[in-house]
Amino acid sequence: MPLEVLRGSPRVLKHSLPSNLQKVDFEHLQLGRDFANTYFQGTVVFSYRLTKLGNGTPFFKIVLQESENSSSEAHTINIFVFGKLAEECAKAIHQGDILVVTGFNLVKSNNKNDKHGWHLELSDEVDSKIYVFTRSPHTTTVSETVAMPVAPKYTYTPLNQLKSGTVVNLYGVVKFFKPPYVSKGTDYCSVVTVVDQSSAKFICTLFNTNRDALPRIYRNGDIVRFHRIKVREFGGEIQGIGGKGFAALTFDGTVGAPVVPRTTSKLFTFTDEDRRIVENLRIWVARNPSNSKPAVKLSDIQPPMFFELTCQLVGKAKVDGSSYLLKVWDGTKCPFPSWKVLVKDDDLEGDRILINQLKNLTVDIVIYDNHVQLAKSLKVGSFIRLYSLHAKMKSPEGKPDITYIQFHLHGGTMYGRGITILPETQTDAMQLKAFLDSVDLTASEYSDESSSPEFENIYTALGTCLERCQQLSVTVLTDHQHLDVTALSTILNSRIPQQFRVRAKLRRYEPVKLHQSVKLHCPKCNLLQEIPGDAEIDLVLREASLSRSNPDLQNASFYESAVWESENEEQRHVTVHFVKHDDLLQEAGDSLILIEGGILKEILKLSKKFKAIIPVRSTEDSLVLLDPSVPFSWQRNMQYFGCKHCSDPKPMSSLSSLAAEEDPSWNSMAIAQALGIVPLQYVFVMKFVLDDGTGTLDVYLMDCDKFFQIPASEVLINNIFQENMERIMSKLCPTGKDLDELPWLECFIKSYYVRDETQEQLCYQIFDTMIAEDV
Repeated sequence: MPLEVLRGSPRVLKHSLPSNLQKVDFEHLQLGRDFANTYFQGTVVFSYRLTKLGNGTPFFKIVLQESENSSSEAHTINIFVFGKLAEECAKAIHQGDILVVTGFNLVKSNNKNDKHGWHLELSDEVDSKIYVFTRSPHTTTVSETVAMPVAPKYTYTPLNQLKSGTVVNLYGVVKFFKPPYVSKGTDYCSVVTVVDQSSAKFICTLFNTNRDALPRIYRNGDIVRFHRIKVREFGGEIQGIGGKGFAALTFDGTVGAPVVPRTTSKLFTFTDEDRRIVENLRIWVARNPSNSKPAVKLSDIQPPMFFELTCQLVGKAKVDGSSYLLKVWDGTKCPFPSWKVLVKDDDLEGDRILINQLKNLTVDIVIYDNHVQLAKSLKVGSFIRLYSLHAKMKSPEGKPDITYIQFHLHGGTMYGRGITILPETQTDAMQLKAFLDSVDLTASEYSDESSSPEFENIYTALGTCLERCQQLSVTVLTDHQHLDVTALSTILNSRIPQQFRVRAKLRRYEPVKLHQSVKLHCPKCNLLQEIPGDAEIDLVLREASLSRSNPDLQNASFYESAVWESENEEQRHVTVHFVKHDDLLQEAGDSLILIEGGILKEILKLSKKFKAIIPVRSTEDSLVLLDPSVPFSWQRNMQYFGCKHCSDPKPMSSLSSLAAEEDPSWNSMAIAQALGIVPLQYVFVMKFVLDDGTGTLDVYLMDCDKFFQIPASEVLINNIFQENMERIMSKLCPTGKDLDELPWLECFIKSYYVRDETQEQLCYQIFDTMIAEDV
């Protein structure tokens, strides 16, 4: 068998090898040497997915680290496996396994990024054999989180020594973070700022389709360990981004707390050296209290203020389409009379007896907008932490002498605003649970203040206000909830520029044909243009196809070329350049191609097979973009255009650096950046006529995907998105309805002047607003 999987003690591996084999180390791997009776041993630190070469041969790549005397990435080597052996390896080999490879060839690498200039190649056709030593299934259960049996040594880079363009391992203390939130796409995002003893600061932006796969950070002062994080330069400063192979561990930053890593991985390394690093960082955090925030109890509240609250959830209920109620307590008593939100009894979840028993110790917190979905999923009885919670004093209408406190978790993620669920084993949750168990709920000091006539007046006045304000709104505000609602009549007489919060109804909108609302917009010069039609694009492509390609530009260092004659047409040749990665062709679904001489129907046909297509033309010495009036990139049915005014196109050779990356994504943004293109954005452009009873106002909507929660880039090619948009607009502005029957639309608008050579026009535009989930 060319692949043998072994389990048990490391002694099993040693006794399974043929006696004639001698181990060869890194320093003795030399080109031209005979390795027939030798073996190389190492630990798998990374493996790529199985792919196929241009001739259909299965191919599998492994990054192996020498098991002994390995202290840095310099002691890793690429293993290339071909044929049936590659397919078997892809099924059996995992990160952390120990590999012994025999019958290999040491081959010079053509990849300039290879650390050594050579790699190992194996195939069952040349009698290669691989022994895989993995953990016994009897030593762990599926639910266990365990360290790797053989821990490769890692080098950790201080934050003040980070350099753009590198992939590093690091330790740091959390200075600031945003709990995971839904990004503009489908992924969850978390932003983490870390510091260390070098006094440097490093901002990391991490994405994952699974919220729970992002680092489990509970507070500032936690300690994180990031493996294989990419360092890139953005806006003049270096930042970190997670990529393929990224992994994270998180630790409580409190001195004396158990050193237990939080992770979703089943396999990770953790050595005595790691423990020492964590303990040293804990001591440093304790000596630098500015790196962590002190806890705030309800009894410590001094409004107005924003603070973090650790509490237990005792009840929850829907308030309206864009807000949600959480009833919480932390065992202490708020020193101010607090706001009690009116909800239907049937809507309130929780133990009614306990809620009534705790009514003078609980506070009502209203959760808004993008945090509502997570609030709905919380289990009553769970321990949670709310970040950037807003406490402010309020008076009922007409009663300025009476005040009460309100608690709001506004929409958006500014200042780390969000919610985190704390496991019961987390230090703060354990301490809170012990404290809550000790609270005497029958103590006489907790008087029933709400029974007094004074507070009956507060709740009566507040109830009238809430009944009016909590009428269902079809929109959600994603930020700036501290702004009060302003009447449209007041806005018409206000200074310019300014931002407002309005609550109004949609009388009418333009264009009525919704597909006409999608335009192309340049974020740099604010150019707004129509989307070119297929006939217009095909005309440009056909004219360009009459030019012959330059044969001297075929088969360059980072692409292979193929030429064929078009069907049913004379004297038209189509040239396709297949971009390579690691000197190899990728699978069609992962690859980028450059096309010369192709017309629209041919490009559309190829786009169904290849990940990305760029139309190009030949010059005397390079391949360049075809024409600014056609897309610079096709990806499936999507067309991506560049701004002809702001772009500074570069030749296709600029893509070679992107092709050399560890895992080139070939997305439109990466291609645009490499080629000097400023991409145009697909946006909805509409005019709304709003009416709140005090006046009417024309406001404009220009939005990519936030307002409708539908990507403008795809609405023209997706029937489901088109139907959803029509349904939303029929809900916002149903035909044949009186103004009183229309739903409320709450939104932010900003006023500004648009100037040209002859006149100045006052405009109003919607921002930081989106349609509610249940519309």
